[in-house]
Amino acid sequence: MDWFAKWFNTPYYHILYKNRNEEEAQEFIINLIKYLSLPIDSKILDLACGKGRHSIFLNKLGYNVTGVDLATKSIEEAKIQENEKLHFFVGDMRETNFPNEFNAILNLFTSFGYFSDDADNLKVYQSVYEQLKPQGIFVMDFMNASLAETNLVEKEDKEVDGILFHLQRKTENDFIIKDIHFSDNGEDYHFQERVKTFKLDYFENLAKIVGFKLKRVFGDYQLNEFDSKRSPRLILIFEK
Repeated sequence: MDWFAKWFNTPYYHILYKNRNEEEAQEFIINLIKYLSLPIDSKILDLACGKGRHSIFLNKLGYNVTGVDLATKSIEEAKIQENEKLHFFVGDMRETNFPNEFNAILNLFTSFGYFSDDADNLKVYQSVYEQLKPQGIFVMDFMNASLAETNLVEKEDKEVDGILFHLQRKTENDFIIKDIHFSDNGEDYHFQERVKTFKLDYFENLAKIVGFKLKRVFGDYQLNEFDSKRSPRLILIFEK
């Protein structure tokens, strides 16, 4: 089983990351929607949506939103929030689940770069292209890999809900690898995250192969211009 299929489907993943900054996430969505000028009747796909925090907020703004994620338990929880304009499905981002369906597709919070085979990354871009309507918009929010590598914290301990997580990070074979060790109820656990250190030129090449036009590149959630040495994020805006 791929690491992400295993780790994202455990309750411990959500415990470790439970204190994510919701205000920052919502600010980003508001800035993004304002920049894109998406009409309120737009249909949006939140690709690799997790428990649906971005999807739910977009829906509260009035949009028709579909969230897709590989983790069945995350989708089960997200489905509690469903309504007539908000739906969640278990699905693989490499597959074309909704052909020619959406005005915009969002892939947020570094939900990419997990695959060992580069062919899978191309499949994601192809499936996104096929699921967008003509002139549809694809937004990819990825880490700034250059800055992440420079500022890599090799060892860190983090206690959440009484569980002490031991985190170890390294770079290896163009991946940033995070090993996660902890104990709970007398049992020891080990999980691993692996994210490719893709730079801007890699995404530009994928887009060219598939047929996307790269419209803008931003470097943070306030949508400032991208600077490879200083920007915390790499946010790409593509058009079909």
